[in-house]
Amino acid sequence: MTIRLTVAQALIRFLSAQYTERDGERRRLIGATWGIFGHGNVAGIGQALLEHRDEMPYHQGRNEQAMVHAAVGYARQSGRLSTHAVTTSIGPGATNLVTGAALATINHLPVLLLPGDVFATRPADPVLQQLEVPYAGDVSVNDSLRPVSRYFDRITRPEALIPSALNAMRVLSDPAETGAVTLALPQDVQAEAHDWPEDFFAERTWVVRRPGADPTELAEAVRAIRSARRPLVVAGGGVHHSRAEEALAEFAETTGIPVASTQAGKGSLRYDRPQDVGGIGHTGTATANELARTADLVIGVGTRYTDFTTASGTLFGGEGVRFLNLNIAPFDGHKLAGLPLIADARSGLEELTQALEIHDHRVAASYVAEYTEDKERWEQRVDACYEADEPDVRPTQPQVLGALDAIVDESDIVINAAGSLPGDLHKLWRARSRDQYHLEYGYSCMGYEIPAAIGVKMAAPDRPVWALVGDGTYLMMPTEIVTAVQEGVAIKVLLIQNHGYASIGGLSESVGGERFGTAYRFPSDDGTYTGAPLPVDLAANAASLGMRVLRAKTVSDLREALAEARAADTPTCVYVETETADTVSGAPPAQAWWDVPVAETATRPSAVKARELYERHVSTRRRHLC
Repeated sequence: MTIRLTVAQALIRFLSAQYTERDGERRRLIGATWGIFGHGNVAGIGQALLEHRDEMPYHQGRNEQAMVHAAVGYARQSGRLSTHAVTTSIGPGATNLVTGAALATINHLPVLLLPGDVFATRPADPVLQQLEVPYAGDVSVNDSLRPVSRYFDRITRPEALIPSALNAMRVLSDPAETGAVTLALPQDVQAEAHDWPEDFFAERTWVVRRPGADPTELAEAVRAIRSARRPLVVAGGGVHHSRAEEALAEFAETTGIPVASTQAGKGSLRYDRPQDVGGIGHTGTATANELARTADLVIGVGTRYTDFTTASGTLFGGEGVRFLNLNIAPFDGHKLAGLPLIADARSGLEELTQALEIHDHRVAASYVAEYTEDKERWEQRVDACYEADEPDVRPTQPQVLGALDAIVDESDIVINAAGSLPGDLHKLWRARSRDQYHLEYGYSCMGYEIPAAIGVKMAAPDRPVWALVGDGTYLMMPTEIVTAVQEGVAIKVLLIQNHGYASIGGLSESVGGERFGTAYRFPSDDGTYTGAPLPVDLAANAASLGMRVLRAKTVSDLREALAEARAADTPTCVYVETETADTVSGAPPAQAWWDVPVAETATRPSAVKARELYERHVSTRRRHLC
């Protein structure tokens, strides 16, 4: 039996029948479709979404990149068991997807992209918004999505949709391969009718695998752990993706091995667990980084070992240090010449714990006492950063975080991605639940926070969801405030105004750039932007987009505004201008290095001095080969 439908109608009907299952939890794989319509998709996918509106929910966005961010936020909060699709027209609508696709793929988060494409039959060539490539007639701007997609196909014939759609679902549901998946859809093919086999639309369940460890690799891993005197776990985002938090807690409690976390892995253990020693790397805590410098075995669990984590190859400096990498992806499991333990994070941790319990293995009591005392000292530094002795003055950024910390509980979710906030959050934030800390730092994409918060709130409608946004990030992509208002998604935006790119300003100063071009100020006569601050009113802007705005001028105001926003059932923004000068309550400086090359020759003294410091740091870099 067959059913006659257009390609677009068939695709939407197919997507509505796809499910995932893991540990007995069954979820719809494509929960909804975001879309902005133009001539490349309005008559195809647009008409199909109207035709099948009872089967496939639709959400209207304002920016194509932001729609991807919303889908990614939803996918992460859903444990990668469910995601959204995003449809766009051809041309700029399609190319706007590239940044969001890169973010999804880098972070191993599933999202389905359905950009319109130019005519497959080429009755008019070129059409509006078509990129003409003289040497290749089969290239369009959608090919820019190939390097940032885990799977890409262009559907030039109706028959091609069946294998392509099945491959798309395979990749989206594969925990080792998942990321952005792109099906480019020529606008004429979208509207073309075809006789489809009924079986194409049958419900399918894609099992999300939990592979266990190879016995040989497991035995080698156990030997490595038993022989280590100063082991350290580095928990990455794979712990959360696998829902391995409880397994990690049991492993750490059984063995006494301390756990440091990457940005993606923070919250793998609650902050008050004895073995949690905080963030690691350039934005990490002194406790975790000192343990890393003297570790003889680094146990990476679901981490990609980015340069922030390894301090650009300078952090893990212990003599004879080895790496044991538990990862579902062989590509990451073999990094730093480590011992690979290729398995699902939860399965692998459970197998390691069981094997070590047989040997009654536990690290020395002196090692536990050492990191416990160091952790207590760091918590005192956090308290000092959060404390505001004078509640009637403008807060510092850490004091803003302290005010938020004081009102949240384990149900709150905090979202951030870029600027100076990730560094402060990684060092200072006390994660109370496995999914409270939502930092997108694989791509560190400005503009992610507000649309991602919408996606997270859609996945967790009963929980308070906070988008922490600096002024630089806000100006990149405030558009989805309109979406939050339209859809009635009660996100909370904490908008921090510090008049510029605070993070890059500090980096610029450290590398001899003297904060050139990093402040939001009027130009000066000498060609620098050191004039008066710009007279922008971001709070008024947010209000003009339909959001309720609460202004806070002092620490005391801020506390009241945050409490009011947390209780609100409509989209609400808390706006606060922070103190920018260094104060005793500022966040601790970086506890580990990060490689940003400095000018090898320069006339300005700041750059010359920065180069000397750079060369000293570079000399400590190690290649881990054994």
